[in-house]
Amino acid sequence: MIILGLDPGLADMGWGIIENDKGTCKMLGYGSIQTPAKQDFIYRLLAIKQELTKLIKTYHPTIAGVEELFFAKNTKTALLVAQARGVALSVLADNDLKIFEATPLEIKMSLTGYGRASKDQIGKMVMTILKLKTMPKPDDAADALAVAITTAHSIKMLDKQKTL
Repeated sequence: MIILGLDPGLADMGWGIIENDKGTCKMLGYGSIQTPAKQDFIYRLLAIKQELTKLIKTYHPTIAGVEELFFAKNTKTALLVAQARGVALSVLADNDLKIFEATPLEIKMSLTGYGRASKDQIGKMVMTILKLKTMPKPDDAADALAVAITTAHSIKMLDKQKTL
């Protein structure tokens, strides 16, 4: 099964693609969709839509994991990122992908067993699980791979629950 993980953002939307074969995860690709701050907002959203569509056509995932937003301070930034996330969800639905959503806490717990794990700890676990020699960069891409791994773990748990 091919899984697309997304770490939503407007300036940087991290993406990571893994293959999950019987519980073993292998990295297929990662990166970020970047949009320039000086570009008109609507064209930034359009760029996200176009780049995400290309990724789906290239890797053919069947499921996507998307990080839920968590903001405490900057409402304006939260609204902009929420709109970018909405575009991403729309593209996923348009391409008939199953969508799994996880909070930052769930992702940290899934990878490290600790809900307050640092970005560095998450990155190291991504390296370990995917047997990578270097930490994926940018951080948004490493976070997206963490979302994909969490999605793989969650699917495994849901499958176990169905057999009980």
